[in-house]
Amino acid sequence: MKNKLLLLCLVAIVNILQSQTIDPLRTKDFEAQDIWVDSIMSKMTIDEKIGQLFMVQAYSNLDQKHEDFITEMITKYHVGNLIFMQGTPEKQAVLNNKYQALSKLPLMIGFDGEWGLDMRLQNTYRFPWNMTLGAIKNDSLVKQFGEHLGEHCKRLGIHINFAPVVDVNVNPENPIIGNRSFGESKENVSNKAIAFTQGLQKFGVMANAKHFPGHGDTASDSHYKLPLLNFDKARLDSIELYPYRKTFDAGIGSVMTAHLSIPSLEANAKLPTSLSKNVITDLLQNELGFNGLIITDALNMKGAANYATSAEIDLAAIQAGNDMLLIPQDVPATTRLIKQSILLKTLTEERLDFSVRKILKAKYWMGLYNYKPVVLENLNEDLNRVKDELLHRELVENSITLVKNEKQTIPFANLDHQKIAYVKLGDDLGYHFVNMLKKYTKVDVITDSNLDGLLKKLKPYNQVIIGFHKSNDHPWKSYKFKQKELVWLQEIARQKNVILDVFTSPYSLLQLKSFTNIESLIVSYQNSKLAQEISAQIIFGAIKAKGKLPVSIGNEFKAGFGIDTYDLSRLQYTIPEAAQLSAKQLAKIDTISKTILKKKMAPGFQVLVARKGKVVYNKSFGYHTDEKKREVKNSDIYDLASLTKILASLPLIMQAEEDEKIPLSASIQDILPSFAKTNKASVTVKAILSHFGKLPAWIPFYLKTKDSITHENSTKFYRTTKTGRYNVKVAENLFITSSYKDSIYKYIKEVDQREKEGYKYSDLGYYLFKEALEKKYNKPLDELVNQKIYSPLGADRMTYLPLKKFHKSVIVPSEKDDYFRNQLLQGNVHDMGAAMLGGVAGHAGLFANANDVAKVMQMYLQKGFYGGRRYIKSETIDKFNHRYYQDKKVRRGLGFDKPQLNPDVKATCGCVSDESFGHSGFTGTFTWADPESEIVYVFLSNRVYPTMKNRGLVKENIRTEIQQIIQDAIID
Repeated sequence: MKNKLLLLCLVAIVNILQSQTIDPLRTKDFEAQDIWVDSIMSKMTIDEKIGQLFMVQAYSNLDQKHEDFITEMITKYHVGNLIFMQGTPEKQAVLNNKYQALSKLPLMIGFDGEWGLDMRLQNTYRFPWNMTLGAIKNDSLVKQFGEHLGEHCKRLGIHINFAPVVDVNVNPENPIIGNRSFGESKENVSNKAIAFTQGLQKFGVMANAKHFPGHGDTASDSHYKLPLLNFDKARLDSIELYPYRKTFDAGIGSVMTAHLSIPSLEANAKLPTSLSKNVITDLLQNELGFNGLIITDALNMKGAANYATSAEIDLAAIQAGNDMLLIPQDVPATTRLIKQSILLKTLTEERLDFSVRKILKAKYWMGLYNYKPVVLENLNEDLNRVKDELLHRELVENSITLVKNEKQTIPFANLDHQKIAYVKLGDDLGYHFVNMLKKYTKVDVITDSNLDGLLKKLKPYNQVIIGFHKSNDHPWKSYKFKQKELVWLQEIARQKNVILDVFTSPYSLLQLKSFTNIESLIVSYQNSKLAQEISAQIIFGAIKAKGKLPVSIGNEFKAGFGIDTYDLSRLQYTIPEAAQLSAKQLAKIDTISKTILKKKMAPGFQVLVARKGKVVYNKSFGYHTDEKKREVKNSDIYDLASLTKILASLPLIMQAEEDEKIPLSASIQDILPSFAKTNKASVTVKAILSHFGKLPAWIPFYLKTKDSITHENSTKFYRTTKTGRYNVKVAENLFITSSYKDSIYKYIKEVDQREKEGYKYSDLGYYLFKEALEKKYNKPLDELVNQKIYSPLGADRMTYLPLKKFHKSVIVPSEKDDYFRNQLLQGNVHDMGAAMLGGVAGHAGLFANANDVAKVMQMYLQKGFYGGRRYIKSETIDKFNHRYYQDKKVRRGLGFDKPQLNPDVKATCGCVSDESFGHSGFTGTFTWADPESEIVYVFLSNRVYPTMKNRGLVKENIRTEIQQIIQDAIID
């Protein structure tokens, strides 16, 4: 036992000695460092030495008077350091170069950028707050954040960043730290602070641990008064000082001393700790052994400024043991007082030299022995990089925390069983959250001015997502619920299944008296665009929940707790580089869009690009028509034309093949006995799907319904109103007799087969597949595909007969028909044959937006699996994505189009793999998926507007030209 105690004592002594001997300001080439410092010190006057103690605040958004003031500080008072405050990076860079040129010695430039340069500067990058980062398990991500910020600081000529905050925020009511802290766990705070410091200092930018000896358990703001910490030394030692020891041992270069009143450390209750020799010299330097740069907190803060005159405060700070005075209020008076103190021997020149030497060592460490002006060219681009957003996304993805998941609601799995409403609470916007939720399935935004009205509107819904949105402007904004909101929340939760997602501090949840009726609870920490979008993706299982609470929510949820979720393989939404695609290359699609619109190849269109299961480009261009009254939105839906074949008929045929209801080897007479005595009886399903069944391309059925003399639609077949047997809607005010369907199938039975064997694209087989599927499953095709595919897939904007589901304004018109229906076709299918079947056919009739087309294509790419559900077996996908008649020069798979075999044919760009598949549509639509590159591409347009004679899009191969751009964008 004695030996064990002795060993522990020895270890403790060694640790103390090690901490006391660490000099974070010493460089590897310390001999050169010492020579540089000595050479400067030997030439400095007293005034120049005193000037090195000051770090004066400079602004890049003020007038010439302020610039003149800073110039005077540098040239007359030899101020050696500046801290830049508000402004712009461009102006700061200009002023930085100007002020450096005026200074005899290189200026140390400081900055207060805890979550990035955005904390002070416009048009710079904003990373998450510390509380958000505190929820991340992987500390290496925080180190990467430090690295990125280090690069930003270095690029802008900043040498010291006053971060990280290492205060352990154990007081939820702390008005000034809160979100700026990594949390309430001293270990987590220490680990995150060390990781950040290592990243920042890797690039020669000094980190700064603040606010010593610990500002985390205060109930007042030192900007306005002197906060009191009435704890004994043991408590301070065990919590507040813990992160400082750890960061000191890890080599942090500087520390900021706080304006606090701590009687257990300084008996004079009115003396701020920043001015206390007991705290700065005895505790910080001697006991903790810190040898780095010691800088006061801002001396314009009331916690210090109320103590004495500005000059007296500054002198007291130096006498206490600080090396540098941050934002002194009276440099001339302080200079005079320090010189007088040296004469009076109340301050020695040796004490002055001690701090000046440390400051110069720090400047050498920062690379100021080889000072270079800030390069102005490409500054904005270098401070707002793609890799910054990639990291930001990763930080947010790893922070969002699921803390309750009763009934395993999250992630949503069975979308066909969900009827979802969204209710917003809070005083900030939740637009990005709602918009992202709607990408996955139908989500209705429900509002009302009173609770009873809201609850009445919520009755039809079995799932309510409540988003609590508070301002994301800065971390000091209020995060609390209003009393009315708490009442509404609990009453909704009492009646409905609820997911509460708080886009603010986790401390907001302390107001909730009970979580009993809240089935699922998510903490998203901030109301940023990224937090909203990523949180929505977590709810739907596109991204896993990984975060852990950095603070406790009462006794209900302890710090460190968080529920991990699983990936349902749904599409994610991110930026191109996240999927190893070049945004710059994809921007060429925007350039092509101008050509399409200028040449009137189509009045408008949508383009979507996904890779590796991530949608990275989804844009809409132009207008619904050339009248330019309504711009195309991503939510608008298009007539898909022949894409219907692979998006509606084909997945059902695949399932029917698995169910042995429609085997590939079956003949037409097997699946439709009425064709037994026709010339098509023996044609196989495989041959038809491959367009090798000798079927004619199409039959213009509508021409057979026109009056032979007037060439108008015959009244024998049509009525302008729905009446009796004239009940099949063809278009607006045009109804065909229900019996005509029999005539259509009669014509198909009787039409001659092509004599010549070979490939011929034909719609007719899909008329037969529709009939067969409906008979096998005893359900209309539109209901069948919605039940089996679209509803569980969350493809709520993919449908037949869109006018029954959507307002006409969101449906993009196709053609101004002057040959059959004599009207603008909007919401009624363009294809004539499909129209005569009432808008539901196997070959055409489907409407959708690009996002929902991508869901089906991604399901195919994932071998029939999507959203946690298997729709089609992997082997079935492979079976259908195969050419069975390649030896006959047929490029088609089963239903799927495939890359051209003949180079002269432009079915694709010629740049996709042989495993790729897709289809094109007559109205100007196209979609393609490539298992090799993992790319899904969707192009939707109404190129048939104003008429189908508009063939520019086809003639110039625009759709495949865009496909080439996408392929060229791959950067891995």
